[in-house]
Amino acid sequence: MTAKLPSADFRTALSAFATGVTIVTASDGAGNDVGVTANSFNSVSLDPPMVLWSLARKSTSLAAFSAASHFAVHILAADQEILSNRFAKPGEHKFAGLELVRGVGGAPLLDGTTARFECRTAYQYDGGDHVIFVGEVIEFNASGRSPLLFHGGRYGLAARKAAALSEASQADETSDSFGEDFIGYLLGRAHYQLYAGIRPVMDELGVDLLDHFVLSTLGAGGPRTLTEIEAVIGYTGSHVTPERAQALAARGLVEFAGEAAPLTLTEAGRCAFLELTTAAKAIEENVLELLDEGEIAVLRHLLKHVIRGTDTGLPDLWRASGRT
Repeated sequence: MTAKLPSADFRTALSAFATGVTIVTASDGAGNDVGVTANSFNSVSLDPPMVLWSLARKSTSLAAFSAASHFAVHILAADQEILSNRFAKPGEHKFAGLELVRGVGGAPLLDGTTARFECRTAYQYDGGDHVIFVGEVIEFNASGRSPLLFHGGRYGLAARKAAALSEASQADETSDSFGEDFIGYLLGRAHYQLYAGIRPVMDELGVDLLDHFVLSTLGAGGPRTLTEIEAVIGYTGSHVTPERAQALAARGLVEFAGEAAPLTLTEAGRCAFLELTTAAKAIEENVLELLDEGEIAVLRHLLKHVIRGTDTGLPDLWRASGRT
C-alpha cells in the first residue's frame, strides 16, 4: 500500500515548478459561457496538434466543460493578472463587461493574450481529484507578448536570461564579490550612463544636476518650499540652499520670495522642465528598445522593490504638494 503523502508539503513542492497562467473557456450545450483560470496546461502532440489541461472535480464548471464539444485556452500576458484573478474565483458573471468574439464551437475568446488555442474536445481522462481534458487544436494565434507566470503560489514576470555572461562574471562565482556583479556598482553605472545622455541638454539650458532635480520636483509636484524640495531629493545627498534658489530666480526659472515661501516655476522654468523631461524620455525609449516587454516589466518591478526596501521615508516626487 502506497503511503499517503502530506498534501500541504506536496503542494509546496509542486509550486517550485514555474508555470504559465491560462484561462480556459467554453460554451455549454445551453449556450452558457464558462471560464476558469488554470496553470495545468501542457502540450501533448505536434502531429496532430494536441494540448491538455485539467480541472478539479469539485469545480462548479466541470459539468459544462464535460459537455462542451470545444474549448479555448488563453495563455495570459504579463499585464493580465486582474483577468486571471477574476476567472480564478467562482461566480456567474466572469465575462461581464468583456468584449468577446466566438471561436470554434462557440467558445468565447479573450483579447490581449500572448497566445490562444481553439480546440475540439478529443478525450477526457480520470486524473484523481481532477479531470484531464485533451483537445485537438483547430485554430491558434500568438502575439509574442510576455507571459504571466506563476511560481511558489505567487504571480511572476518573465525575462530572458543573457545568452552569454561577461568573462568577469563567469570567472567570479562568489555572491559577495565587490566587482561587476555588485548591485551598487550596476545601479550607479546605469544611472550615470543614462544621465550622460541628458547632459548636452542641461549644458544648453545652463543647468546642473541639482538644478535639474529642483526643476523636476517643482514640475512634477507643484510649488514647494526649500525644506520640502530637500526632503524629496534627500536620497541624492544634495542640499538646496537659499543661494541656489536665488540663482535660479535670477535666471528667470523660478519665483522665490524668501526661504519660507514656496518656489514656483516660471514659464521659462516650465519650458526647461519639459525640455529636460522630453530628453529623459527619449533616452529611456532608447534603453527600452534593448529589452522586451517582459524584461521591461521585471526591470521596473525590481527597481521599485529595491527603492521600497531601502526607503528611509522620503516623500514621493510625483505626489503634488497640495498647494494651489
